[in-house]
Amino acid sequence: MNWLANTVLVLHALIVLFIVGGLLAIWAGAWLKRDWIRNRVFRLVHLGAIGIVALLAVLDIPCPLTVLEDWLRTGHAGPQGFVQRWVSYWLYYDLPAWVFVTAYAAFLLVVALTWLRIPPRSRH
Repeated sequence: MNWLANTVLVLHALIVLFIVGGLLAIWAGAWLKRDWIRNRVFRLVHLGAIGIVALLAVLDIPCPLTVLEDWLRTGHAGPQGFVQRWVSYWLYYDLPAWVFVTAYAAFLLVVALTWLRIPPRSRH
């Protein structure tokens, strides 16, 4: 089950990369006048992803991917592999919960303001 837990860990990291990298890509794309950053589906998925993360944090609900990974690792402790060690290092921090709630809510606010400042294409 360790390989499955590692798969969940990598998926989790890719979602984080999409949320953080997506915002940076939107800003860079706007600056470079790229049309793809106004893709409505991309922008809705991006806004929805950080919205879910922020909502879970505000409601004090543990991230389902973290819960799943922990469950898959239960009883399968062993030496950490390269992927697990480094992805975990960059993904998990031991800080008070309010720090994460504040960070996720602030990031959601920045994404929402970006939506207003650099709006996606209308459906028409």
